[in-house]
Amino acid sequence: MTIPLPARIALLLVCMPAFSGPARGIAADPVKPAAGEQKTDAASPAEPERLELSTSDGIDLAAWHYAAWRDQEADDATKPATVLLVHDLLGSHESVEPLALALQQKGFTVVAPDLRGHGASRPSAPEGPVRKGGNDASLLRKADLEAIAVATGGTVRDQVTSRGELETLRAWIKARSDAGELDMNRLCIVGSGLGATLATLWSANDWMWGERMLASGPQGRHVQALVLVSPVWASKGVTISPAVNAAGVKDSIPLLVLGGSSDRDASRLFDQLKRSRPASWFEQRVGGEPKWSPDLEKSADASLLFIQFNSPLTADKLLAAPGSGVADRIAGFLTLVLNRKAK
Repeated sequence: MTIPLPARIALLLVCMPAFSGPARGIAADPVKPAAGEQKTDAASPAEPERLELSTSDGIDLAAWHYAAWRDQEADDATKPATVLLVHDLLGSHESVEPLALALQQKGFTVVAPDLRGHGASRPSAPEGPVRKGGNDASLLRKADLEAIAVATGGTVRDQVTSRGELETLRAWIKARSDAGELDMNRLCIVGSGLGATLATLWSANDWMWGERMLASGPQGRHVQALVLVSPVWASKGVTISPAVNAAGVKDSIPLLVLGGSSDRDASRLFDQLKRSRPASWFEQRVGGEPKWSPDLEKSADASLLFIQFNSPLTADKLLAAPGSGVADRIAGFLTLVLNRKAK
């Protein structure tokens, strides 16, 4: 039986928090904690831990680990979900740190790198991938950017011969998961600007790895949810098109697209993905009423969502803007997806 209109809207409102800033949106009740997410009365979360890792092509990768803010007396049977947070071109972990801290306080573990050419990450040798500009991100070329999302070579994923920043961090998360500290099966990706494009390309690759089953377990399909803030369709020769047309991103991975009022690429991406998910989309654009697929009986079951903010800001500036409500939207979506999968 089709759920009446008010009830369908209410289902989504419970799961998506209110905007607290200038952006228009859906008012909501507080988000229900995700399975395993713990509230805390502790005075403050732990200070971020700096990670020093290496890619296969000679990048000394700096990343920051924001451990989930959890009650020390809480049941630790379910490990917190981990969010891999990827900044925009010319950004760094610092430009997305407001979101990292907000998600940390909501019970998520966050890992935020400085991509090659940015922040504290450096080529290990002068002839490394950032060939002409040292650590000047503006001089990164198509091959340099594509290398960030690469994970190829061999049949065993932990032994890939080409491993970029995102795959290097995936290996670190898996090692922590194997040690019982994190849960590889509760991995979520949030990308911003061109970082959203690279995160989508990597997520499509992760899905393809899942087709290779070994005795030790699945090789991929660990990404449980994908959030894209102001995704860039194409820049510096790198395009999101291959991922949009690939299995997983095209039709399976729960996906939230966020953009400002003039963000054409975010709108374009949603419109294309909507054609691949005709029965499971939801959208709210500035100045309009919420809309969803007529085939969707429960709006909370949508696998593709688009939320447009009444703001000229994009990417890292949008997600870091005080009062924008972006962090609440992202946390609400991730919580919704993780709760749904836990049932």
